Amino acid sequence: MTAIQDPAWTKRNSGANVGLTADGTAVHIYVLRDDGIEVAIMNYGARIVSIRTPDRYGNLADVVLNYSGLDSYVADVSSYLGAVVGRYANRIAGGRFSIDGHIVQTTVNNGANMLHGGSDGFDRRVWAAHSFSSRVELTLKSEDGDQGFPGNLTVRVRYTVMPRALRIDYFFTTDRTTVVNLTNHAYFNLSGRPEASILGDELAIAADYYTPIDSRLIPVGTLLPVDDTPFDFRSRTVIGSRIESDDRQLELAGGYDHNFVLTGEAGELRKVAHLHNPDSGRTLTVSTTEPGVQFYTGNFLDGTSYGAAQERHGRRTGLCLETQHFPDSPNHPNFPSTELQPGRMGLSTTIFEFSVDTPWNHDVAQSPGAPLHE
Repeated sequence: MTAIQDPAWTKRNSGANVGLTADGTAVHIYVLRDDGIEVAIMNYGARIVSIRTPDRYGNLADVVLNYSGLDSYVADVSSYLGAVVGRYANRIAGGRFSIDGHIVQTTVNNGANMLHGGSDGFDRRVWAAHSFSSRVELTLKSEDGDQGFPGNLTVRVRYTVMPRALRIDYFFTTDRTTVVNLTNHAYFNLSGRPEASILGDELAIAADYYTPIDSRLIPVGTLLPVDDTPFDFRSRTVIGSRIESDDRQLELAGGYDHNFVLTGEAGELRKVAHLHNPDSGRTLTVSTTEPGVQFYTGNFLDGTSYGAAQERHGRRTGLCLETQHFPDSPNHPNFPSTELQPGRMGLSTTIFEFSVDTPWNHDVAQSPGAPLHE
């Protein structure tokens, strides 16, 4: 594996070869720029490897956790930094579910469960890429039986930059009934300092309910109201203010690692979350067509070193807002369906939009804001 010596991904020429996988496949980086944003995408895992945006004083910094070398991404098989994960993002209990009366058994890679597509998921693949001035399109073909999933599946992911925003569009088709749940697994740290904790950030999520989990981190199948719980983020709340609460759900996950049931109509693009860092003044607004978002506080980042550069990320130095369908949906008929039929195209859109408060009003911005919805 060839390591990348230059850690500044966005300084590389778009389309540059940044290394080879073990089988000799070339991996490329694609750099996209627009007003107030620089994004680098790698076709190994269709990953976001860099998002640079300004703070309240105009200083550019990276707001996602990353590695400087391809070898570190290949070595780290558990963090999924910036990757598109699938065929099925999140967990499926036992890796088993039923389609048309037939039991499907996928590979398992998280104890007895399937996580993020199995032991050789989309995050481990080199995607075909086509670059344009403001976007890059990545395509992957997953054959029938890949990781146990039925159907020949074709996935196309389009990253597009706009002023201070990154849009992700997913398109997918199959020739046999299957299940699909795609998301991006970027870890955000709006401080621009990858060693800094995210516990002081303020978060709002437009969700009246969440899906509680069991000891395997699998949803139990019910929806619980967030009222009077540490899961109520309907108005802006400091993430660390309740993360150590005496709450069984937080104990099971070691923090937040839960699916929130988003308000509004699934399939319609709507604003669902705001994340604010008081120190930098940066705010991330998330919009999506998906019915849920997995809020994960990096509980399993443990400082393990990867690659020739021995790169590492510590616990709770990044957080994920993974727009998605619900975990284990194929085993819960009351959850929104993730089945995809032949002849139909699956569609999903998520937008990450960045803004800043100004130096003269950032004290106001640090106070809890209004709810995202009435």
